[in-house]
Amino acid sequence: MGIDPGALSPPERLLWSYGVTAPEHIDLEGIAADNNARVVYRALCGCEARLVAGPDRAVISINPSPYEGRQRFSLAHELAHWLCDRKTGSFLCAKEVIGPQNAEARSVEAHANGYASQLVLPDYLVIPWAEGKRANLDVAKSLAQDFNASVTAAAIKLAKRTGLPACIVCHNQTRLVWHQRNAAFSTDFYVLQELHQDTEAFNLAFNRGNGMQRPRKEAADRWLSGGGAYRLTLESQSMKLPDATILTMLTMLTLVK
Repeated sequence: MGIDPGALSPPERLLWSYGVTAPEHIDLEGIAADNNARVVYRALCGCEARLVAGPDRAVISINPSPYEGRQRFSLAHELAHWLCDRKTGSFLCAKEVIGPQNAEARSVEAHANGYASQLVLPDYLVIPWAEGKRANLDVAKSLAQDFNASVTAAAIKLAKRTGLPACIVCHNQTRLVWHQRNAAFSTDFYVLQELHQDTEAFNLAFNRGNGMQRPRKEAADRWLSGGGAYRLTLESQSMKLPDATILTMLTMLTLVK
């Protein structure tokens, strides 16, 4: 594998220093132990994960979850705090602040999310893996399985690295919860706050259906306003997440004729 360590981000260099050349080599508990942090899984009240830091040792507590990808991201998040923020003390991290969708804000928690994203899904492994593949939720699910990550984290990673304008959106039954767009996705577009009744995402949100829908071409103004969205078409693909929110990948295509 021809990798220039100097071109890697700090979390990627950390993985590289441990000889990580394949997804199955990413041993977050092992990295934590080698950095004097003990990992325990126990029920936590009021937070998703916790770092108790001493001068040279730490305990990372993770709220048990049936979704291993979620647990791994929480561990990577707290490990980021221990490696980067230990001088600022201990951390109690709520579910709402731990997640790849919160990696762009300017805060200590956002920095930890960005660091965690690269620990779980390092670019130097993901980019070769994704070469020649489409950016949709089917591929994100495969990426998540291969890297033992959440589908949400994998979808955001794919969307950020596709050359097409793409946006990941998450809705519940009443509102837009969050969204992440890539650099090619115009800021002239605004994601609609409520799900359009003619979308598959709406059906998933209000019916008992689960699973993932097939990619679908549809009018962009079912999802977006501004930027002449009424003249455009996009590809959408939606799935219901374990918390009953709806995750959708939007990829802009061509002008409607």
